[in-house]
Amino acid sequence: MFRSMLVRSSASAKQAVNRRSFSSGSVPERKVAILGAAGGIGQPLALLMKLNPLVSSLSLYDIANTPGVAADVGHINTRSDVAGYMGDDNLAKALEGADLVIIPAGVPRKPGMTRDDLFNINAGIVKNLCTAIAKYCPHALINMISNPVNSTVPIAAEIFKKAGMYDEKKLFGVTTLDVVRAKTFYAGKANVPVAEVNVPVIGGHAGVTILPLFSQASPQANLSSDVLTALTKRTQDGGTEVVEAKAGKGSATLSMAYAGALFADACLKGLNGVPDVVECSYVQSTITELPFFASKVRLGKNGVEEVLDLGPLSDYEKEGLEALKPELKSSIEKGVKFANQ
Repeated sequence: MFRSMLVRSSASAKQAVNRRSFSSGSVPERKVAILGAAGGIGQPLALLMKLNPLVSSLSLYDIANTPGVAADVGHINTRSDVAGYMGDDNLAKALEGADLVIIPAGVPRKPGMTRDDLFNINAGIVKNLCTAIAKYCPHALINMISNPVNSTVPIAAEIFKKAGMYDEKKLFGVTTLDVVRAKTFYAGKANVPVAEVNVPVIGGHAGVTILPLFSQASPQANLSSDVLTALTKRTQDGGTEVVEAKAGKGSATLSMAYAGALFADACLKGLNGVPDVVECSYVQSTITELPFFASKVRLGKNGVEEVLDLGPLSDYEKEGLEALKPELKSSIEKGVKFANQ
């Protein structure tokens, strides 16, 4: 429902929402909180979550400007009630009763910056927000968007462990944008309709740690090894491509909001008992020797129902998998160390 809404005209989208009456209680009440809702990702993400008929209450939090965003989004005639909360004093109210917390908070990348350059600022923000989540909505699903995701997810895990509230099934690093890019780029080269394309992406969420498995793409296309190598590189460098194109005016905010909304929708469907919801995500995992790893995950009422096997890899993908492990391991250790300082 949500995916199709995103590509309809506004008029037909409005009709689609109006056709479905939720007064009957046919869909559970779900509160979604967005932390960092006034930012470059947060605002379009708030808009997209307001369009999602699975959301009954939308809670928007940031350190500034949230009342205006909430007032604006709140005028949209869809199911959810909207509330805006601003500043540390109101964080508890923003979080209480949340079923799903999405965290795009932090500073964006600028030209020349790596995701590691963001670490010193965003790591502290994530640490503080997760401390509050552990206190005010410890059973919520967490969708981590704040970069560097390879490190911020381990930070969150350590904070929840310290609070005695860690449930590895409820913590997700959002890597959906890597999947969205891989699908788009593959469809262009394979000359197939992008809506029919599926490409799993494994590893992490930065540079060489992003490994699209084009050998498992559907529909299959007979692309040369040179083309597949170029597609892999473009998927890995997708964020940098947007940062450079925006020339200092921002990072991949709109596509990230779209990807974040898709993954949040999948989490809500899982919570509501929709069967066979499978998405790629960066989670606690035992499918490699690394403690966190992105792969296909089956979502359900408890969050992660099952971390799926990687499946057969091409020789090129096997090399990529081994090549990404040292960097991903280092990023995980960096996050754990920061959380325990």
